Amino acid sequence: MTHTARRMFELLEPICLVTYFADECNEELAALGHRTYWDGYFASRAAPLGRVPAQVVHAAFYSFADGETARHIPSAWETIPPEASVAARERGSAASVRRILGDELAGSPGLVRAADLTTKAATNAPTEGRVMYAGMRALPVPSDPVARLWHSATMLREHRCDGHVAALVGARIGGAEAHVLDALAKGIHPPESFGRLHHLPKERLAAVMDGLRERGLVDTDGRFTDAGRETKQRIEALTDELAAPPYDALSPAELDELVAELEPLTATLVAAGSQ
Repeated sequence: MTHTARRMFELLEPICLVTYFADECNEELAALGHRTYWDGYFASRAAPLGRVPAQVVHAAFYSFADGETARHIPSAWETIPPEASVAARERGSAASVRRILGDELAGSPGLVRAADLTTKAATNAPTEGRVMYAGMRALPVPSDPVARLWHSATMLREHRCDGHVAALVGARIGGAEAHVLDALAKGIHPPESFGRLHHLPKERLAAVMDGLRERGLVDTDGRFTDAGRETKQRIEALTDELAAPPYDALSPAELDELVAELEPLTATLVAAGSQ
């Protein structure tokens, strides 16, 4: 099932990425009154948790630097209810998927079947220890097939993210450290130039890199050591393992069917860069 979890991640992630890369979601959130991209991001992604303080959102999201969440939460909710941000995110994301796929694919029986099977998987996993996933599970599942596919894919993404956070905590890898390991796995050097890191204060970045060197995970040149590469691989393997339970709800035949129905949808989204 770990192979299945990785394959499903590859197929579902491009559906989720429209939320962050395409224009429609940001336009919907801006129309509500969110001043910046990040106001809309934090408000709409955290909204399923309710009006929790910044410390809770910071803990659940895990990978943002200290103080980043507090710049947006709770101020992003002061005049815009969380429920409105959730609805805007769904509308915009579904509109992006529909536009990129085109009328033929978006209205196809294959998409409807993919939405149904993805929803079956996404609504049949345990919620214990899965804060972001549990928040998404508490939301109503859309009736529109395109919106339902995006919603369920996003539920599974949050389920996987919760497991990834658990894997990182178990390996004693903090949020900024995780970005360094991710950058190195992507072949980015120096890792401090990675988009999720380069904006941090130089003193903070230096402390992160020094800590990884002291643990023997990166070398003096800021590249993976064998131990660092093994740690990254172990985290990814555990993430796949922890992401597998939703797919227990599908029979082998249903899993094969879901893969077959998702492949042309995902290929179209990937070709567009999910934009």
